[in-house]
Amino acid sequence: MNLDNTTLTQELNDPILNTGLYIILTTDEDDARPVYISGNFNNWRTQDKEFMMEKIGNNLYHYKFLHDFDYPVALLYKFTKGDWSEVEIDSHGNRTENRSTLNHTGIQKEHVARWRKNWLPFKQSFLPQVQLISDEFEIPQLNKTRKIWALLPHDYDNSSESYPVMYLQDAQNLFNESAEFGNWEIDKKLAVMSEYKIGKIIIIAIEHAEEDRVKEYNVGKTVLGKGQGKKYIRFVTDTLKPFVDSNFRTKKEREFTGIGGSSMGGLVSIFSGLRNPEVYGKLMIFSPSLWVVPELKINSDKANAADTKIYLYAGGDESETMIELIKSFKKNLISSEFVKDKSKINLSINRQGKHSETYWSDEFPKAIEWLFFNTKES
Repeated sequence: MNLDNTTLTQELNDPILNTGLYIILTTDEDDARPVYISGNFNNWRTQDKEFMMEKIGNNLYHYKFLHDFDYPVALLYKFTKGDWSEVEIDSHGNRTENRSTLNHTGIQKEHVARWRKNWLPFKQSFLPQVQLISDEFEIPQLNKTRKIWALLPHDYDNSSESYPVMYLQDAQNLFNESAEFGNWEIDKKLAVMSEYKIGKIIIIAIEHAEEDRVKEYNVGKTVLGKGQGKKYIRFVTDTLKPFVDSNFRTKKEREFTGIGGSSMGGLVSIFSGLRNPEVYGKLMIFSPSLWVVPELKINSDKANAADTKIYLYAGGDESETMIELIKSFKKNLISSEFVKDKSKINLSINRQGKHSETYWSDEFPKAIEWLFFNTKES
C-alpha cells in the first residue's frame, strides 16, 4: 500500500499500534530489493520473512513488532536488502554500527543513506597484503613449477595473531583485474569482511596449469582421460601446506584449514577433502564438475570427520544437470556419514546462477564466513 503523510500520521496515532514497537524507515537510495530487519532477536538472520519490512511509499518502509514479542533487554539491529553483502552503509560508503533501542513500545524512526551491492564498495586500507610466494614454486610430484600467492590480512605485519588458511585453485581468476573471464574479486571482498570484523584469514592462491589445467585437476581415469589430480593433491597437502605453515603465522590444525575452487577446481578440492580429511576440515565447492565422475565414491573409514564443514554452491543456469548432481552429492555425503551432522553442509543454489566468476565472487564471502566464522553479529 502507498500512504500519504496524513494517512501515515493517522496510522501512527492509532492506539493499537502503540502496544508494541513500530519502526519507520526512510532511505535516500531505493530499488526493488526488499528490506529486512536483522538483529539479536532472530540470530542476525538476513532473509527472515517474519522481519521483512512493508514498503508503504517511495523510499519509505515500516515494521510493527507484535504486542507479545519477546524483546531482548536491548534490541540490536541492522537493515539489509537480504544479505550482509547488501547491508546498509552511510552516505560515504562506510559501515554503520549496530542500531539499538531499549524501547518496547512507541515509534522508532530510522534512516539509511545507501546500501551495499555485492559487498561493494570497499576501502583500500582494508585490502589484504598480496604476496607472491614464488613465480616458480617447485611441484616435485609433477616435475613442474607454479606461481603461488598469499593474501594476508591487511594488518598482518602489525599483529602477532595466527590465522586460518584457505587453499584456492585457479589463482588467475581470483583477484586479477585483467582475467579473461573476470575474477572473483576476493581481495575486495576480504577488505569489506575485514572492515566488518567478520574474521581474518590467509588465502593461498595457486595458479592453474594453463593448457594442462583439466588434466591436473582430473583425479584418476575418467571421461576426460587419465588425470594427474592425485599427484596435484599430494603437492598441495604434502609440499605446499608444510611450507605455508613454516613461513606464515597459520593455525595448522584441520579445523582451521580449508580447500576450495570452482568447476574442475571444485572437483579436485572435493577429492582433496575426501582423501585427506585429517588435513582439511573445511571444503568450499562451487559449481563442481561432478559429471566427470558420475559415481563418486565416498569412503568415510579414514575420516574423523564429525566436524568437517562443506559449503556447496550451484547455479540453475549452468547446465541441465548441475543442481541435480550437487543435490545427489550432498545426499551421498550424508548417507556415507562423511559429514555426520547435516548442519555441517550448506547447500546454496542460485536458480539464475551461471557458470561464471561473477556468481562465484558473490558466493565467496558467504562461504568463508559460514565455514570459518559463522557469526552474524557484525
